[in-house]
Order: sequence, then structure tokens, then C-alpha cells
Amino acid sequence: MSTCPAPAMLAAHELCVQLGPARQPRRVLQRVQVAVHGGRWTSIVGPNGAGKSTLLRALAGLVPFQGRVELQGRPIQDWSQRERARALAWLAQGGASDMGADDLSVRDVAMLGRLPHQGWLAAPSAVDHAVVEAALRQTHAWDWRDRAFGALSGGERQRVLLARLLAVQAQVLLMDEPLTSLDPPHQADWLALVRELVAQGRTVVSVLHEISMALMADDVIVMREGGITYQGPVNHPDAHAAISKVFEHRLRIHALDGRWVALPH
Repeated sequence: MSTCPAPAMLAAHELCVQLGPARQPRRVLQRVQVAVHGGRWTSIVGPNGAGKSTLLRALAGLVPFQGRVELQGRPIQDWSQRERARALAWLAQGGASDMGADDLSVRDVAMLGRLPHQGWLAAPSAVDHAVVEAALRQTHAWDWRDRAFGALSGGERQRVLLARLLAVQAQVLLMDEPLTSLDPPHQADWLALVRELVAQGRTVVSVLHEISMALMADDVIVMREGGITYQGPVNHPDAHAAISKVFEHRLRIHALDGRWVALPH
């Protein structure tokens, strides 16, 4: 007996995005088709300018687009802002520098992730405080909870912003270059965290420049010049060939100690 594949948790159909001045717009995404399935980690890779961050922002409904984006089978524009903010959490590239939160405490920055769950001008509840504490502990940032966000290093800020992302308790987590400023031990912590989230049934999509880390995902989207050259399981030979091709065969993918790594060629 055949079974139909599960519907995508996040999908795009004929997705086009143009950026820049109205007189001379630049097409960044060209008729892209995407299907991200629930309970899996999908990495997005490609050379600079391929459209990776724009694709992630379009999937989050954060840039104007043509085509169709669906979250849990519903057009993303049909979700209310609060409803969508509860279902989909977003970590922006360079988020540590553009939040304008330097004077807030670490705990207050993480608490921003609870806003979709709070009433207008309502004080944080006991549940909110418990969720934020758990998130800060998960990212090893709880010890600085009373420090000013602006006093932290870049890597420390990134860990606080990851805690804010976790505090949303969303089913779908989109992360644009989440390893920015993280040292190798905390990159390993991030990897363990993502695997834990996926084991809980969450869906994670991350743009990564670290190809060897991206190869640890379940699925990969390979991009070049605003289009997708491969989408599917990361361990498929076609995935490795596509990655090598978009980087002009300047890296090779090898098996090492039971996992895939990308090495310069």
C-alpha cells in the first residue's frame, strides 16, 4: 500500500524576489521551489551572492515576494502577525549588531522571545521567566543574565540571541549564519542543540558558510545565482556533486570518522 508524502512544514512555489531601487530592481531569487519537511534540519549553502539569506527571509515573510510561501500548508500572509511569531522564530544575520538592545540586560533580551505569548503591556508571567531561564541555560548564557547586552563579546551576544530564539518555543526555527562569532566549542554546543530540537520534532533551517557543519544536517539546499541546484538528503552523491560545482570544484567532500567533511581542493 503506497502512502502520500507528508506535507511540507514550510514551502515556496515559483518564489521570486527583487531588491534594490524601483527603477532598477535586481532579481535575487528566480522561480524557486522549496519544500522543508517537519522534524528535520535543513541547511542552505552556496557562494556569496547566491541568495541564501534572501531565501530564508522570504520563507519567514520578511521581504516582499512574488509566488507563494506556505507555513504548515497555509499561505504565510494568511497568518496574523502574532500567530506567525509563535509558530516561526527567526535569528537574523548580524542580529547582535542591529537590535538596539545594548542597554538591556541579557535576561531582558531573551525575554523578547516571549512577546508573542504575552498580552499588550502585560508583565512576564512565571511561565515566561521559566522558559527564559531554560533557554539561557541551554545556550550557556545564564551566568550573565544581569549583565548589559552591550557589554558582551560578539560570541556571547550570539548565544543570548539564540536563547531569545529558543524562548519563542516555535515549531519552526530559521537561523541565518547562527555560528557567527561562536568559537569551536560553542559551535559544537549549537550542533548538539539543533539535534535536540529536531529530536523533539522541531524544524530547523539554517544558512551556513561552514560547509562541513552544513553536511551534518538531514537535508541541504544548494544555491547559485538566485536558484536552487539541489535539494534533498545531504548524504546523497548528487548533493556532494552540487556543492562542489557551485564552489567551482575548489572543495571536495570526504568521509572522515563516520561523517562528511568539506576540504579545500
